[in-house]
Amino acid sequence: MSPEGTSIAQAYPDRVEVRGRDLTSDLMGRLTFTEHFHLLVTGSEATEEQRFFLDLVLVAIAEHGLMPTNVAARMTYAADPESLQGAVAAGILGAGPVVLGTAAECARLLQQAEAGSAEGVVQVIHAAGGKVPGFGHPVHTPVDPRAERILELADEHGIAGTNVQLARQLREAVEQEWGRPLTMNVSLPIAAVLLDLGFPSSMVAAVPILARTASLLGHLAEEQERPLGFQLAAAAEAAAEYRPERE
Repeated sequence: MSPEGTSIAQAYPDRVEVRGRDLTSDLMGRLTFTEHFHLLVTGSEATEEQRFFLDLVLVAIAEHGLMPTNVAARMTYAADPESLQGAVAAGILGAGPVVLGTAAECARLLQQAEAGSAEGVVQVIHAAGGKVPGFGHPVHTPVDPRAERILELADEHGIAGTNVQLARQLREAVEQEWGRPLTMNVSLPIAAVLLDLGFPSSMVAAVPILARTASLLGHLAEEQERPLGFQLAAAAEAAAEYRPERE
């Protein structure tokens, strides 16, 4: 049995091929970084709409203030200023279903709703005492402006398909099930437009990771000039009361 190969890229003495295309004579100067990312992940070049909305969601999710990912990166960099890559890694390692990785949970939710119904999926989650991915936000209420802008542009560009429709149905189902409106946060529209534009569901999580990497580098550039890492560490220590355990 022959070993599996790769279809991503190969470097030769006189050229580099990426997805069967010559890097220097074809891709460099023609593709944007967003388009290159799409090519690397999917194996196909992005359409104009795919590029537009991939750019849109990358911008939407890149920065949101001193979130845990940025705090972790700054504190790591303060501890080791020679390890920029380590500080970036520290921030990205915190990407999960609570912070930053929620879009992947939303993609799975949309697939479940498509296989059944938005109302049925929401009822099951509510009955189990769970939270519906893509709903609720500690800051943005009653709406997340980023989410509304993505949906608005999806309508304007005519790309709102099954998944955007399901996202709206989920919002109605959540309001009915909980008896009050809950904020649809940015993660659900991100997953919806990506899926409607053919982005692989298994790689939806890659989009916020790429976006937040850019943000982390911005925070670390500022950390070099205006250090906050040790202040953040001191604030964390001051906020956590020491409670020794006694037998």
